[in-house]
Amino acid sequence: MAKNVLAVIDMQNDFIDGTLGTKEAEAIVERVAEQIRGFDGQVVYTRDTHFEDYLSTQEGAKLPVTHCIKDTKGWQIQADLMALQNEDTRIFDKLTFGSVELAQYLKEIADLESVTLIGLCTDICVISNAMVIKAFMPEVTVKVKADCCAGVTPQSHSNALEAMKMCQIEIL
Repeated sequence: MAKNVLAVIDMQNDFIDGTLGTKEAEAIVERVAEQIRGFDGQVVYTRDTHFEDYLSTQEGAKLPVTHCIKDTKGWQIQADLMALQNEDTRIFDKLTFGSVELAQYLKEIADLESVTLIGLCTDICVISNAMVIKAFMPEVTVKVKADCCAGVTPQSHSNALEAMKMCQIEIL
C-alpha cells in the first residue's frame, strides 16, 4: 500500500458550480487535477452525501441549501477529476463533515508517512477531515495544499488554514 496518500475532499459539482459553488472553487479544479496526476502515492476521494430529508437534519436547519443529494448530478465528483481514478482509488461517502471511515482506513496503512488534503471547503470539510486524521494518527504528517483548496469565502479559507497551522498541520 501507499506510504503517502492524497485525500481529495468533496470536489463535487454542487460545491464547484452547483447550489453551493463559488468562483474560488471553480478556480482550483485544474490545480486539483494536476495534483492528482502528479501524486506519488494513493489517491482517495470523499463525497459529501445527503438524502431527500436533508432539510430536516441539523445541518439542513443551519445550512438550508439542499446539496449533494445521493445519486444526483450535484453529488457526483467533478467529471475531469473522476476520470483520474485508477484501481487503487477509494471513494468514501460521508454523512458528516469529517470522515471517521477515512481516518480508520488510513490508520490501517502500514508505514503511512503523510496524508495531503486538497479540495472543498477549506473551512468545513477540509479542516474537519484534517483534524480527524490528526486525532487518529498524531505522528503521521498531515498536510493541506492551500492553493488546491477553497473555502466558503476567501476569509474563512484563510481562517481555517491558520487554525490548522496551530494544530500542527502543515500548510503548503
